[in-house]
Amino acid sequence: MHITTLEEFYKDTSALLPEGINKEIGHFNVFKLDELIAQVKKKPAMPYNRRAYYKISLVSGRNKAEYADKVIDIEKNALLFATPKIPYHWLPQDDKQFGYFCIFTDDFLIQHKSGAILGDLPIFQPGGHPIFQLSDEEAEEITVIFRKMYKEMSSDYVFKYDLLRYYVMELIHYGQKLQPATALYPAHHAAARVSSLFIELLERQFPIESPHQKLSLRTAKDYADRLSVHVNHLNKVLKENTGKTTTDLISSRIIQEAKILLKQTDWNISEIAYCLGFEQVAHFSNFFRKQTGFAPIVFRS
Repeated sequence: MHITTLEEFYKDTSALLPEGINKEIGHFNVFKLDELIAQVKKKPAMPYNRRAYYKISLVSGRNKAEYADKVIDIEKNALLFATPKIPYHWLPQDDKQFGYFCIFTDDFLIQHKSGAILGDLPIFQPGGHPIFQLSDEEAEEITVIFRKMYKEMSSDYVFKYDLLRYYVMELIHYGQKLQPATALYPAHHAAARVSSLFIELLERQFPIESPHQKLSLRTAKDYADRLSVHVNHLNKVLKENTGKTTTDLISSRIIQEAKILLKQTDWNISEIAYCLGFEQVAHFSNFFRKQTGFAPIVFRS
């Protein structure tokens, strides 16, 4: 699967790289969606790729979003938080598309005095809620923030990038307030901590970026050993906190990645099987069929 870099983004959109951006402050830019569409003279269909930067978008119009293995229909207004960890595909369903989006790197926001690390924020956590459908009132509130960003980008204020960081954080906190409370305030007792560490360790195995990459942790015992707990204890706390067994959670995440690789890469079935920890293609095919009801080659087609 291709990873879109910042350089490719600017080349594909013919957008100008802003002056004053350098490696010391990271990268940030903001765009009006309709102006960019007119500039590139084509619909703003975003290819299903992982991107080497973060992106926050406010889009007004009918759209379909394919995020990881989920498909979401957008009827009017949407706020999207995109992370380099998970690919997405944005498909406009009509010609009337308006809004704003900003792109930025981890280095840009890390200098915010809050010390925020993007990967630690709930809005960018794997399995979170990255797409929100908004009311007209909510969309207008977000638009005000983007207008401030857009105006500030052309100013000569010496501290403008500090101000832009605050605007980015305001968008992030707005999105996090829209998330279910359970995503923002997890329990902190010992069992929940073990569950949290397991999920974090599981997600760290993904995404699979190359047919030569292979999962380093594959079984419940692999995870238990890494977490320094007995496999039965790990299974017990996961069952209590998630309702699923260790093996169920591992299998579910492997299936999610398998679907992405089958649909969005041209790797052959044996390469995908190898990446996901199966020594034989037949074992992978049986596993996939048992979990989904389809053979891998049928699901791909």
